[in-house]
Amino acid sequence: MDPLHNRPIVLGVSGSIACYKAVDLASRLVKAGALVDVVMTANATRFVTPLCFKSITHRPVVDDLWDTNAEMAIEHVGLAKRAAAILIAPATANLLAKLSLGFAEDALQTTVLDTRAPIVIAPAMEGDMYGATTTQEHIARLRARGVVFVEPESGRLASGLSGRGRLADAETILGTLRATLARGGDLAGRRIVISAGGTQEPIDPVRIITNRSSGKMGFALAEAARDRGARVTLIATPTTDALAPPIGTELVRIGTVIEMHEAVRAATAEADALIMAAAVSDYRVAHPAEQKIKKRGAAANGLTIELVANPDILTETVGDFVRVGFAAESEDLLANATQKLDKKRLDLIVANDITGAGSGFGSDTNRVILVGRGGVAEELPTLPKREVADAILDRVAAILATRQKGER
Repeated sequence: MDPLHNRPIVLGVSGSIACYKAVDLASRLVKAGALVDVVMTANATRFVTPLCFKSITHRPVVDDLWDTNAEMAIEHVGLAKRAAAILIAPATANLLAKLSLGFAEDALQTTVLDTRAPIVIAPAMEGDMYGATTTQEHIARLRARGVVFVEPESGRLASGLSGRGRLADAETILGTLRATLARGGDLAGRRIVISAGGTQEPIDPVRIITNRSSGKMGFALAEAARDRGARVTLIATPTTDALAPPIGTELVRIGTVIEMHEAVRAATAEADALIMAAAVSDYRVAHPAEQKIKKRGAAANGLTIELVANPDILTETVGDFVRVGFAAESEDLLANATQKLDKKRLDLIVANDITGAGSGFGSDTNRVILVGRGGVAEELPTLPKREVADAILDRVAAILATRQKGER
């Protein structure tokens, strides 16, 4: 479940040229199912009219603390109490200074001062203003109070100069907001390690042995785990390079099975669960060539490559954590998955027929059977991979809860 769904979110907008980007943020929040109330500063209304936001959110906009005829007169107090979170984007240097010092001169400042909800701030301003000592002191003071910041990006600014001060992109801002809201989720405080993509074993500096895994399932799991409050380590292969890692997760890039084995071993030292969604090569080249193999001499009429077995990461990684594996099969799905479940001593295995429609490599959907210890199987219909991820994490959360009760 998206942590934004059906959650009351206050979107604060201050007077930056980046105000127009806040309109897109409001639209994305509404599409995610959030209940969005916009609070604007007077200067913000010089760049974008309240009507723009009202047309998108279908809710009144608060832009004047003293307008007793407004639909939401004094409502900023109610918004402060009801809000699941307050997102301020863009935030100017002037607003940061006033929030840092506890000013309450307008509706936005008053709302922030009165709330106990988490606050996420995305600054936008000229580079020298952002880097100024006073601005950084105000940011540090707000951070010390628990405010979460989305750092601005570097690039061309409205003045035509280049520097650090551009409003972060919408996905980064909303990813940070989701991660902040997820602190109370059913996996809050848990450490989840997830692998994704297809490993690559070198033949020579040019050629590799790999597979068709896109990593979409692993990335969906990482996003879903983050949205349920977990601290996520995502161990990803080069086949996932086209995917954007979920904001708020720790990304570890690897290439070979040996590299993944070491990364998993390090990450699971304090893990509560390991979910091996990656397609791991069973074999690697015994002696990769140091130079590109030319099609001449002994290789002119064919090439023989000696392969050796790779370590079995799930079997060889030890620890007291929930262990989840995947079985991508083209035949005898349940039999092969159950055998792997028992052999690797897993708590859960996710079995999918890669020949089925909507469940092959690279697909945005998946159709799986969840098989637990004792052979208890749950077959899911074809679903978006994000929904499959939540179904898997439902089982992980239940196993963790059972173990915790057993420890008491």
